[in-house]
Amino acid sequence: MTETSARPDGTASPAALEVDAPLVTEILTGFVREEVRKVGFERGVVGLSGGIDSALTLALVCRALGPENAIPVIMPYRASSPASERDARLVAAQLGATPLVVDISPQIDAYFAASPDTDRNRRGNKMARERMSILYDISLARGALVVGTSNKTELLLGYGTIHGDMAHALNPLGDLYKTQVFALARHLGLPAAVIEKAPSADLWEGQSDEDELGFEYAAVDLLLHHMVDERRTRAELRALGFADGFVDQIRRRVRDSQYKRRPPLIAKLSNRTIDRDFRYPRDWGH
Repeated sequence: MTETSARPDGTASPAALEVDAPLVTEILTGFVREEVRKVGFERGVVGLSGGIDSALTLALVCRALGPENAIPVIMPYRASSPASERDARLVAAQLGATPLVVDISPQIDAYFAASPDTDRNRRGNKMARERMSILYDISLARGALVVGTSNKTELLLGYGTIHGDMAHALNPLGDLYKTQVFALARHLGLPAAVIEKAPSADLWEGQSDEDELGFEYAAVDLLLHHMVDERRTRAELRALGFADGFVDQIRRRVRDSQYKRRPPLIAKLSNRTIDRDFRYPRDWGH
C-alpha cells in the first residue's frame, strides 16, 4: 500500500460505516421484490462470480423472490481461478438456487485471435461485456430482470466496465460501501470462503482489487463516506486524519469517472429531450 493509502490517524472512525444489518436486509429485500414485480417480472438473473458482491446480491434475490426464481449464472474463462467457480457453486447450493454455467473462453479467444498481444485491460473489459451480454440473453429467454452487483465504492471510483458489470435493470448494492457489503454478508451467514478471501474481479491470474486500486477498501470507504455523504471540506478531512495526497487521488478518481455513472448524452434540439426533460419513473404507466 502507498503512504497516502494508510488509514487515517485522526478522529475518523470505522463506526461511521456501521449499518443496521437486519433493517438494511429488509429494505433491500423489499426493493428487489417490488422493483422486479412492479414491471411484470417474477425472476432475477445474477452473474455469480464467486465473490462477495454477487453472493450477497443472489442472497437478496433468493430472499425476495424465492430461490426457484433466482437464476445464478457462472461464466468462467479458461484462465479464471478454479476456486472462483467452486465458491460460486458453494453460494448457490447454500441458497438453494440452481446455477447455469457458461464458459466464455471460445468467444473471447475467437475475438482476440487476430490480436493475441492485446493487453489485459482490454481483455478484462471484453470479458465483462461478454458476461453481461449472456445475462441479458438469459434475461429474455427466462423472463428475468438482470440484477446488478456493483457496490457504492466501485461506482464512485469508476471501478467497473460500462455495459459490462455496471449494467443492470436494478441494483440493490449500489448504496452500500464495500465494507458494508461484508457486514451484510456476515449477517446473512454467507460462506466463509467467500467472505474471507481477498476481493478480486478474477480477470487474470492473481488479480487483486486492492492491489490494482492501490489502497484498502477500509480506508477508501471511510474517506468516501466523509467526502461524498457528509460533504466534508479538505480542512475537515485533514483534521480527520486523511492525507492530502490520498484525498486528491480519490477526488480525481470520483470526478474523472462521472461519465460512467450518467446515462449517455443526447444532443438537445427539441423542447423535451429524453435524458433531461422527458423523465419518468421506470414503471411509468404500470
